[in-house]
Amino acid sequence: MNKTVRPLLVVFAALTLVTGVAYPLVVTAVGQTVFPHQAHGSLILRDGKPVGSALIGQNFSDPGHFWGRPSATGPFGNNAAASSGSNQGPLNPALVDAAKGRLDALRAADPTNKAAVPVELVSASASGLDPHISPAAAQYQLARVAAARKLPVEAVQALVAQHTTRPLLGVLGEPVVNVLQLNLALDATR
Repeated sequence: MNKTVRPLLVVFAALTLVTGVAYPLVVTAVGQTVFPHQAHGSLILRDGKPVGSALIGQNFSDPGHFWGRPSATGPFGNNAAASSGSNQGPLNPALVDAAKGRLDALRAADPTNKAAVPVELVSASASGLDPHISPAAAQYQLARVAAARKLPVEAVQALVAQHTTRPLLGVLGEPVVNVLQLNLALDATR
């Protein structure tokens, strides 16, 4: 029995060291070296202090800020600790009511805007933590934000253009606007 157990324990210990210690240390070292910003949570700093992550949406409700996608994570905005979808299917009346409520809130915030509302402004994502909106969603909010800040629409449009990330290689993905980065740029214009 000793001839069977000893080799098993040696292999177990060796694999534990390789897969449980060495491999995680190597991957962490490579990540910290090659992708230091991402390895530290893609934090966005203002005056040397973290104000958020480029990867997690935040709740903005002030008319002078762009609003991100609604979150199903709770009534108090984006809660990363409660990341989840609403689990409401397309035939669920609660989903329809939530979308109608969000649509009514958008219309009330900017009653002169008669443009079609982009779908991501009334529907929550699967995680509820999307940090991005489409350029169309930013365009929809442009006049409201410019009016609330008493800025020319062209100046706000230029900021949106500066903070629009294009698809990788021009084909992989869609153009997106990071809401937190755009709002921080708007705050810097004061």
